[in-house]
Amino acid sequence: MSEDKAKTIGQAWIESWNRHDLDAIMSHYAEEIEFISPFAIKLLGDASGSIKGKEALRSYFAKGLDTYPELKFELWQILTGVESLTVYYRSVKEMLAAEVMVLNSQGKIAKAIVHYSANTISKI
Repeated sequence: MSEDKAKTIGQAWIESWNRHDLDAIMSHYAEEIEFISPFAIKLLGDASGSIKGKEALRSYFAKGLDTYPELKFELWQILTGVESLTVYYRSVKEMLAAEVMVLNSQGKIAKAIVHYSANTISKI
């Protein structure tokens, strides 16, 4: 993946979150999305931290936006990979987050794995 493509995707993703535009957020994800996050464990009470499918992810994100109306992401860095990118940002409650996004052949996020800095995960 080129650095320009990664930046375009990452910046659009951050901007859609900062607008709290659920339709725009979801436009980045594939129907077959697998999303893994420690935040899902806390917010949904599911020990797996895994969400599968676009509709389930939409429900989770809607709950997150309702729970954190002040949510705003501050982009720090976008890292490129092979058909993947990592968005490194400041998240809710000043937590640092790195979201690894693997794209499918249509350029949609098919798998996302979210990481938070160890010293802030208890703030969730």
